[in-house]
Amino acid sequence: MSTSFYSQQAANRRNSFLLVLAVVALLAALGFAIGYGTTGVPAAGLGWLGVFGVIAIVMSLASYFGGDRMVLAASRAREIGPDELPQLHNVVAEMSLAAGIAAPRVYLIDDTAPNAFATGRDPRHASIAVTTGLLDKLDREELQGVIGHELSHVRNFDIRYNLLVGVLVGTIALLADFFLRMTFWGGLGGRRSSGDRGGGGLQALVLVLALFLAILAPFFARLVQLAVSRQREYLADASSVELTRNPRGLERALATIAGDREVLEVANRATQHLYFTNPIKKFEQRSQGLFSTHPAIVDRINRLRVLDGQRPLLDGEARTLSGLE
Repeated sequence: MSTSFYSQQAANRRNSFLLVLAVVALLAALGFAIGYGTTGVPAAGLGWLGVFGVIAIVMSLASYFGGDRMVLAASRAREIGPDELPQLHNVVAEMSLAAGIAAPRVYLIDDTAPNAFATGRDPRHASIAVTTGLLDKLDREELQGVIGHELSHVRNFDIRYNLLVGVLVGTIALLADFFLRMTFWGGLGGRRSSGDRGGGGLQALVLVLALFLAILAPFFARLVQLAVSRQREYLADASSVELTRNPRGLERALATIAGDREVLEVANRATQHLYFTNPIKKFEQRSQGLFSTHPAIVDRINRLRVLDGQRPLLDGEARTLSGLE
């Protein structure tokens, strides 16, 4: 099993790096297409590419050094000391020891919906936040499974990728929206350099490509983010079992959370991919038009059951959980 974990972790890091490069390449292509398509000058395309690159770098640095604080503030999480919730701190400490990392700072979200997330830029600058509902509705073994899952995200540097990919996807969406609005109101497009007599057709073609990219780039960038998130959830589940040696605790936690009807009010589109399970339920109005940021809970449970030598969930059990997720 250890070899399998290590190979999965290595593949996860490699694939995540390639996916981040894909987002950067998409941003660069969008910048060049906008610059050349609106001016007909190749140098302008390179200039826009540089501007987009600088914006992405600045936003990435801001996210790297302060993104975790913004996420915690947006989630209305408050830091708690070991005297306030000693059992939680004890579980975090023992799971951190098993993972071989420093214990993260612990935060509490005052919400009855059971969930949790980890954030930060590396294991030495990490935080974990849990809801009051998670503490109220899970027993110690289930809590260990959830905390083990979140600390696996910390150990595997998922928290860093989540921050960086999240801000790059957001940058693409903002810049694409800016370009489309300016084009609609006549602020961009149609200009052609005086020395370019034969390139009008090419400029028009690139402008159409720029519009095409501006419309579809946020969609494709979001798909890249989801590819990162879903694979990391599977690996974090397996890593949690490695830490706890108890797949049933994590399995029960997933089933309990899937069957809970409480709505996590502080979650939103920007933070939903960080949570242990998707905090936006299918029956909520705000779920309309959203891609799922997590694998189906039934799939996650069945993978855990295989690790424990159990049969997969029966069709009736699977349908019940799928309907509540």
